[in-house]
Amino acid sequence: FDIRKGEIRAIIGPNGAGKTSMLNCINGFYQPQEGQIVFKGERRAKMRPHRAAAAGIARTFQNIALFTGMTVLDNIMTGRNLKIRSSFIEQALWIGRARREEMENRRVVEEIIDFLQLQHVRKTPVARLPYGIKKRVELARALAAEPSMLLLDEPMAGMNVEEKQDMC
Repeated sequence: FDIRKGEIRAIIGPNGAGKTSMLNCINGFYQPQEGQIVFKGERRAKMRPHRAAAAGIARTFQNIALFTGMTVLDNIMTGRNLKIRSSFIEQALWIGRARREEMENRRVVEEIIDFLQLQHVRKTPVARLPYGIKKRVELARALAAEPSMLLLDEPMAGMNVEEKQDMC
């Protein structure tokens, strides 16, 4: 199959059909046994998750994968890690480029928090949130990376009707 820029595709099938495994191949968690993955015209042999993320592929997971001891804001900020260009020293001293990057990253994250209506929980540790909000936080973190391809693995699984409506 192929996906063109701006398209939305859904992969459907019964449990165990390989939907999650396929997403894991696309973003480098698994290596495909057959076929090939081409992203932005480049064949991606032996892709690794960090390379996929650097290339612009972000994803959410079937089973929530958040930092439960961190706040919503901090979890979403981790989605901006690949946008950081300042050195460790600049970050430690919070000077020059590091300060500008931090301010820009927070601006982007605040827009996402507003978009996904997470303002009321922005300083709440993720472990204290209900399941549906955690799914939204995971989506927010993926969006924070500003991906060119967003892979959503069962983004509404386990949600009640109200949570699904909120997510939409």
